[in-house]
Amino acid sequence: MFQRIEISQGDLPIYQQLAEVIAGKIASGELVPGDRLPPQRDIARMAGVNLTTVTRAFATLQQRGLVESRPGRGSIVARPATTASFKSSPSEAPGFTDLSVNRPATPAYLGVLAKLLPQLPADPRYSALQDFHAPEGPDWAREALAQWLAPAVGAAEPARVMVTNGAQHGLACVLGAIARPGETVLADAVTYQGIGALCRSLELPLKAVAMDAGGMRPDVFEAVCATQAPRAVFLVPNLHNPTAITLDAGRRRAIAEIARRHAVTIIEDDVYRPLADDPPPTFVSSDPDITIHVSGFSKCVAPGLRLGAVVAPPRLLDDIAAMLRINCWSTGALTNLVATRMIEDGSVDSVIAEQKAELRLRQAIIAEVLAGYELTASPTSTHAWLSLPEPWHGNAFASAAQRAGVGVLPGEAFAIGRDLLPHAVRINAGAARSREELRRALEILHSLLVDGHLHVDAKV
Repeated sequence: MFQRIEISQGDLPIYQQLAEVIAGKIASGELVPGDRLPPQRDIARMAGVNLTTVTRAFATLQQRGLVESRPGRGSIVARPATTASFKSSPSEAPGFTDLSVNRPATPAYLGVLAKLLPQLPADPRYSALQDFHAPEGPDWAREALAQWLAPAVGAAEPARVMVTNGAQHGLACVLGAIARPGETVLADAVTYQGIGALCRSLELPLKAVAMDAGGMRPDVFEAVCATQAPRAVFLVPNLHNPTAITLDAGRRRAIAEIARRHAVTIIEDDVYRPLADDPPPTFVSSDPDITIHVSGFSKCVAPGLRLGAVVAPPRLLDDIAAMLRINCWSTGALTNLVATRMIEDGSVDSVIAEQKAELRLRQAIIAEVLAGYELTASPTSTHAWLSLPEPWHGNAFASAAQRAGVGVLPGEAFAIGRDLLPHAVRINAGAARSREELRRALEILHSLLVDGHLHVDAKV
């Protein structure tokens, strides 16, 4: 099939053209999950391009979660249930707007950082930046984080707070500490793709719990707990990634009661809470003995500020700290000091307020341009969840959008298991460089929705 590929002389780089051809074959069903792709050298020969072009095309496909490569086994078409797209930064290709990545809606953090860095040498803690620190983090950083987290978690003692290199790192330490290979973890049927990658790396079976418009269904959670005997349940209770659902107080109480009855630890990934308007009380504030609360600055301040916080029951802190010591010894002292100073001088709150104000404007644009389609969002969420009308499916729509110059993340990337693959895409509100660019990208998506055709063939 690769001998039929025709490469145009247009503006799109050849490796992107090749990636789009393969993505199109996946979207059309010509290539299905599990299909083994020919060696890259053979594709280069058949398509009449050099090996470097094919390698870059495959890297793009892997980044989008469409292809996975394994040493000794070559490359295969990825199964949506087990492979997700992890992108560290938006695509910078000219004329392309990448709405698939969570990024700050404003440069507020950079402005604060520019003023703060020259002041650091005068800080009495500056000399400690060259030293080792305890894996839990410097005492002064834990005190600052406890102060920042207090409105959400209650009167958190600094001794219960552990500093991590971002929330994802915190989740890795938590799972490594509380679960053993083979023990089951539960999560929403559609959820943050990072938890799947972590569970696979730790050999922890991840099982889906059905959702409705309010989030995880307590009745299904109860039934799965009774049959699966899970070790933990993973929840994103505020501005859920990707659906933007916030669990209401009643549903939180029901889930916590079920977890307690079945001795299930609640892992509360609450990185979006600082952006939410009047969110319900946290699990950790009502059930601190069975809840591990994970937070951080990546979604509310900037992903470049790699600092997270874990609040856990005292009986688990030593084990979590041991996992952190094993994989990185301790967190970066410079990042700790930057975050601590931002908390102490109030600039972290001003950055969050600026982000929320911009997100309100951008969510209003999303609602306006995509009016009439099924959207789940919140006025201050970083993303919106667009349910696709027939005949669209997530991967096919994402591929068509990519060809049209817009990146979105398909619902398949967030699905646990293959029983229910959501026909939806996640749209990130902050990824565009401006509101005008966001509007233009959304208008392209709107035109695809109106057109409703799958333009998939072997030619670019």
